[in-house]
Amino acid sequence: MFKKNLCLAFCLFLSIAVTSCSQPARSEQVENHSPTGAQAGADKAITVAVAKVERKNLSQGLTLAAEFRPFQEIDLHAKVAGYLRQINVDVGDRVRQGQTIATLEIPEFKSELLQAEATRKRSESDVLRSRSELQRAQSVYEAAKLSHSRLSSVGKARPNLLAQQEIDDALARLQVAEAQLNVAKAAVSVTEEQVHVVEATEAKVKTLAAYSVINAPFSGVITKRFADKGALIQQGTASQTQAMPVVRLSQIDHLRLVLPVPESVVPRIRLGRIVKVKVPSLNQTFDGKVSRFAEKVDTATRTMETEVDVPNLRQLLKPGMYAYADLELDQKTDAITVPVQAVSRKENKTSVMLVNAQKKLELREIITGMETPDSIEVVSGLSVDDLVVIGNLSQLKSGQTVQPKQQALDAAKGGH
Repeated sequence: MFKKNLCLAFCLFLSIAVTSCSQPARSEQVENHSPTGAQAGADKAITVAVAKVERKNLSQGLTLAAEFRPFQEIDLHAKVAGYLRQINVDVGDRVRQGQTIATLEIPEFKSELLQAEATRKRSESDVLRSRSELQRAQSVYEAAKLSHSRLSSVGKARPNLLAQQEIDDALARLQVAEAQLNVAKAAVSVTEEQVHVVEATEAKVKTLAAYSVINAPFSGVITKRFADKGALIQQGTASQTQAMPVVRLSQIDHLRLVLPVPESVVPRIRLGRIVKVKVPSLNQTFDGKVSRFAEKVDTATRTMETEVDVPNLRQLLKPGMYAYADLELDQKTDAITVPVQAVSRKENKTSVMLVNAQKKLELREIITGMETPDSIEVVSGLSVDDLVVIGNLSQLKSGQTVQPKQQALDAAKGGH
């Protein structure tokens, strides 16, 4: 019995000892996991990236790709057939308007021109002869008229002095002289008209002979040469499958960009609007101008061809170079704007997360206007200098205390 009591007392002692040893450990564990007041405040006021609402000018545009074309470009053909006697230019040569490009050899034109000159001289001689005949017929007519007038006067004054036969003969001579005069006048008219015909023929031959010299119709650069000295050049107005051009001439002091403008923005295209043209191969930007458009949407591509003229006085740009044209469609001046990263759209509602004066988050609905790749116009809902959160808003809640930190937009694009 004594041993049994002793065992019970020993077990009770061990139980009390174990209990007293375990209590401080649990207390220490609880103390290690309980946060301090400073740490709790830091967890509540998290740092967020913000941007100020500001006023600035907005422009909405469209970037289209195209390649440069010459302002004018033609293949120079000969107007008459002949052998290429001389060619004065080669690929890359710059020529002025009216400059001689090539000369053709056309031997038959020389004989035709000599024949036309001889015919003209003979016609001029015929005119001189017919005019002399006219003067002679005029003199004969005047003499016959005077003789008939005198005899008629005497016959009336003294009826029995002259025979009627003499008066009738004088009248007949007058009529013959008048007919010869009319014939002479007609002959003069015919010979003079013949001179005009011959002169026209001679002018035609001279014009065709002048076509043997091929001149530049405008200033530009020779971009291709098709023929060499001695080649037979066909008449350019003949079959185009047989006619070979002499050179290709391109005007490059101005270049064209033909842009395929989508149907959705066609109504906003305006003549004279300045266009920024970026050329990647030169790493430069040039100013162009909308100069013309087709006034018709292509039914196959649903685009309208719009031409932008780009000055190329230094001739840095070359036809065929690739370029990107920034078409400015709309403009807004002094608009209230926020960065694109600050705007959230859900269920047909547009909102931003605003940091108020108490540094608490506030979800604010806004009405937006023009949008650009970087900024959005705020029509109502915000004021200038308001702070809006930029970046990822999924972990933020309205009413939450935050510590705002302004960031540059480039740094904010990746969120916070």
